[in-house]
Amino acid sequence: MPENGGQVPPVTSMQSGYHFLSTRVYSAKEDQRILDLFEGLRTTDVSDGLDSVGLPNAGSLDPDITPLWINAENYAHCFVGFAVTARFVPSQEPQKVRTESEFEYFAANWHQTRAPDHFKHILRPGSVVVIEDASSKDAGTVSASSVLNWKTRGCCGVVTNGGVRDSDEIMTQKTPVYYKKAGRGIRAGRVELESVNRPVVVGGACVMPGDVIVADGDGVVLVPRVHAERVARCAQRIRLQDREDRAQLYDQLAMPHDVSFRK
Repeated sequence: MPENGGQVPPVTSMQSGYHFLSTRVYSAKEDQRILDLFEGLRTTDVSDGLDSVGLPNAGSLDPDITPLWINAENYAHCFVGFAVTARFVPSQEPQKVRTESEFEYFAANWHQTRAPDHFKHILRPGSVVVIEDASSKDAGTVSASSVLNWKTRGCCGVVTNGGVRDSDEIMTQKTPVYYKKAGRGIRAGRVELESVNRPVVVGGACVMPGDVIVADGDGVVLVPRVHAERVARCAQRIRLQDREDRAQLYDQLAMPHDVSFRK
């Protein structure tokens, strides 16, 4: 809902920057109730659930947002959580040649003042960091150390339309990351943090803070928070029916029930 209730805001307010979409803050208790409803759901179940409530393709991120790694033994790459959003934009700052010591200071200062992880301060268990990045820049906004830092604060996964660096280390660390491409550069001189917990566009979908994010080997699906309970109920019915059908086929083929039945 527009923050201004549909009224034209003062011109001076718009000149200095104005947000027309409001964002809501949810409590940890509210989050847990929704998490319980989504337990065990796959992206396909959730996509079908969205269809069931009249929201076809409303939450499917482009298939080029893919998992950095997949673990078929225990599905450690899968997660369900809630979006904490950040938007990084290309920098307009002109660059100059620096000495090595000058560059070290420049890079450290940039990461503290121009492209910081301010969103980490609002992370909690169940948070998913969703980053709209300057995808045209070869900037690895997500790195091995950054995802570990976010994980210590409760982050259960990362989704970005931009670059990810240190991918080998991230795979070894087993941090669930869904991304568009590899990135090798640092943020300094390339991107700047524009906003935190505002609407972002990732994979062609609008992600609002607090939206439900579901990720697995098929990609990423989001559920607008306002529809989360209804979608979850429909998706659970679909999942249970599919599970029963698969169990019968497994039994017919004398296949032991595997990890896919323990979700």
